[in-house]
Amino acid sequence: MYFLCGYRIFNGTIDEAVNKVMNANDKIHIVSGNPEVLYNGLYNKFIYNNFTSKSSIIIPDGIGVVKPLRLKGHDIQKIAGIDLFIKLLDNLDKKDSVYFLGASDEVLNIFIKNVRKKYKNINIAGYHHGYIDIENCDYIINDIKSKQPTIIFVAMGSPKQEIFITKYMNELPCKIFMGVGGSFDVISETTKRAPLWIINSNLEWLYRILKEPVRIKRFKKNINFIFMCIKDIYISNIRGLHLSNNT
Repeated sequence: MYFLCGYRIFNGTIDEAVNKVMNANDKIHIVSGNPEVLYNGLYNKFIYNNFTSKSSIIIPDGIGVVKPLRLKGHDIQKIAGIDLFIKLLDNLDKKDSVYFLGASDEVLNIFIKNVRKKYKNINIAGYHHGYIDIENCDYIINDIKSKQPTIIFVAMGSPKQEIFITKYMNELPCKIFMGVGGSFDVISETTKRAPLWIINSNLEWLYRILKEPVRIKRFKKNINFIFMCIKDIYISNIRGLHLSNNT
């Protein structure tokens, strides 16, 4: 694990992440650690305590997290949340049941259809749209409890999905929890993901802003997080210099 702004960031490959998650003995929360999600955590003690607990694994989702860690001297590779989401679906056994919570009814129904078409043996315990009041959703919690899924994927956007998972993680029977943002929209093909060359150029964030200009307001959080990372790198360098001078 590498440290950034108080967070422990997973430093393995995507396959190692899948192996760690699928073989976990206790409940585990997969956090897609992009700058927006991590920034939200820093300003919400409720989810921050979850993010920094032993029950969470934070993957380096985005150049805004990967680059600062590399500047700290760490060899780390990006693991996109949607890629890990798909990898987990690829690795599900028949005995692993899954619950999908999120998106609109229209998007969710197309998503479920596409998932069933691609994964013939997938065991879908249940699904529900994400337009719910997470403070007043006993009917959803009871539905999930009654269906006993192994995994739940929550696609509500940040910080709503992280708050939902943190609030109900101990109450629900699921072993694996993951917030997947707009992944249902991408897999339903109602939203297109950036072309591969853009993803490989670490410009997927720019593609999203150009496609959805409303994201500009949210992008301010990314900028603020980058400044926090610069401060974190500076403090780390000062500490390293201090230690070297004392040896």
